[in-house]
Amino acid sequence: MLVAGLALGITAVLVAALAGVVAILSTQQHHASAANARDQEFVDTASQTVVNMFSYTQDTIDDSVNRFVNGISGPLRDMMSQGNNVENLKAIFRDTNASSEAVINGAALEKVDDTADNASVLVSVRVTVTNLDGVNSPSKPYRLRVIVHEDDNGHMTGYDLKYPDGGN
Repeated sequence: MLVAGLALGITAVLVAALAGVVAILSTQQHHASAANARDQEFVDTASQTVVNMFSYTQDTIDDSVNRFVNGISGPLRDMMSQGNNVENLKAIFRDTNASSEAVINGAALEKVDDTADNASVLVSVRVTVTNLDGVNSPSKPYRLRVIVHEDDNGHMTGYDLKYPDGGN
């Protein structure tokens, strides 16, 4: 009886320890999944910012530029808010008599600054401009470093743009 009681006590301790280890591993897995999802959201926001910046048609210039401006914050938003920069950008796009399409070739998280709630994302994009006759100009590649900011509500916006190595 003593042996059976001792065996039962040891089994209970081992089961409790195993349950504790499973709980710890489950919590770690949850935190890792949440971190990966947040990282992917930074990358997705940067990619969408670049697509919004370079893509427009002559019929959707106002909507396209407004979508870009509505998705930015910080220094990038400050620059667009100065003077008539938004209206000037729309006028430039209209003057081109063309449409533009951006295709993301790749995007990668470079680093996250948890103190500032910013992330640096490298984005490679190819932009093709099409004139009114439907003729495509040779597409041009660009590389950008997009700084993405996450606000206190978890909403992410394009915060700043850099062109590493001149954007080539």
